[in-house]
Amino acid sequence: MSTDERQASVPPPPSDDEKRLHELGYAQELRRSMSGFSNFAVSFTIISVLSGCLTSYTIGLNGGGPVVITWGWLFVGVMTLTVALAMAEVCSSYPTAGGLYYWAAKLARRNGAAWSWFTGWFNFVGQVAVTAAIVYGSAAFLNPLLDAQFGYSVTLGHTFLLFTVILAVHALLNQFGVKLVAVLGDISVWWHVVGVAVVVGVLVVKPAEHQSPGFVFGEFVNGTGWQYGWYAALIGLLLSQYTMTGYDASAHMTEETRDAARSGPRGIVNSVLVSVIAGWVLLVGVTFAIQDYGAAAKDGPAQIFLSAAGETTGKLLILVSFVAQFFCGMASVTANSRMIYAFSRDGALPFSRFWHSINKRTRTPTNAIWLAAGGAWLLALPAIWNKTAYLAVTSVAVVGLYIAYVIPTFLRLRQGDAFRRGPWHLGRWSRPVGIVAVAWVAFISVLFMLPPASPITRDTFNYSPVAVLVVLGGAGLWWLLSARRWFTGPKVQGSAAELAAIENELKSIN
Repeated sequence: MSTDERQASVPPPPSDDEKRLHELGYAQELRRSMSGFSNFAVSFTIISVLSGCLTSYTIGLNGGGPVVITWGWLFVGVMTLTVALAMAEVCSSYPTAGGLYYWAAKLARRNGAAWSWFTGWFNFVGQVAVTAAIVYGSAAFLNPLLDAQFGYSVTLGHTFLLFTVILAVHALLNQFGVKLVAVLGDISVWWHVVGVAVVVGVLVVKPAEHQSPGFVFGEFVNGTGWQYGWYAALIGLLLSQYTMTGYDASAHMTEETRDAARSGPRGIVNSVLVSVIAGWVLLVGVTFAIQDYGAAAKDGPAQIFLSAAGETTGKLLILVSFVAQFFCGMASVTANSRMIYAFSRDGALPFSRFWHSINKRTRTPTNAIWLAAGGAWLLALPAIWNKTAYLAVTSVAVVGLYIAYVIPTFLRLRQGDAFRRGPWHLGRWSRPVGIVAVAWVAFISVLFMLPPASPITRDTFNYSPVAVLVVLGGAGLWWLLSARRWFTGPKVQGSAAELAAIENELKSIN
């Protein structure tokens, strides 16, 4: 063998990202090809103001009306930013796909395995719910377009069938179109920015009449059926808080991101910042364009687009919004599958070995992708007969995700000066930001489990507390009866030599 051949056969030294991942106990199994912008793009796409703002717009119209939509968005945006900042600081210290449940294990002073277990299960439930909510919302948004164009009437059954088809397409794209998903993720950022500009621009120019500034910034409407206006206004905040979820995706993608200890935190924070600005512009533009409040409160932005911009242009706006929602659902399945992959890597899910399996050709967690899609389908199943099922799923998403978001922050606060900061941190602002974040999450976790509509009937029942209790009650029972004896938190995959062997095997296949 010549000198050149010997040099070619020697593997390159591990990058700083790979070294840090080895320190955290894991091999570089996933392909690390994502840029900082792509990492930001995943979280920004999952937040997706063209998805969350539009598909949950009727929640705001009925829960407080324009004043809650306009000013509630900004208030919730500030509160969400405190949660994102606190999360980003921890992400910089532990840039691994496990994200929240890994952080909890490392930050807990004692009982780290228990903290990790329950954080992971809250995150799992929230991730599955947010995928269900995003994809069902996109199906509900598409149905009026298909009705106007082809006569495919808007019914609960038709919407659920569309939801099933779209969800299956997302799973297939994630399984077979790995490179396409990455490209679409980058395109999605610009689609959202340009899409917001197009939607707002058309709604400014096209309608013959607009609502007054007094209406947009000051009108209060209580369409919940509850007699207390303040309660209706609090329920209306779900529009904003549900939209601003999913930015933990930047943490779950860190094992695939270059310069992860900086790119991951920036992706988390910047995705929230840009979304707050873009979402406010979109909500104000749509609210100014309302022609018939009663019809809008019933049928949502699709009806506003058609009545304000005319049938042809309105259909175009629905299509622009649906494409953004499609990108959002696709990215949500991607992030959800990475969380499942990491959680099962540490043995915390039933049949973990199966869910942790990697497709060695594409280096993607194929089985985890289908668990993410299947779980979302099951959670949304009541939507076939329950008219408020979408609101319930959004509540599950918010409660599950935000509890998982804030547990590491709570544990980081308890560590005080013992916390080992990464290259991205908040400095002296760490503690006050963390305290505000914990208090806000405690508040919304109670709020969004409460009944959203009156009277409470079979059709309006908020089943989110039941869904959360069933899954987490099961996880708690499993912990007490079994898992506490064997689950020790995140596992180390092996020694340096064993990690290298895992990586070399994957490289030889590719």
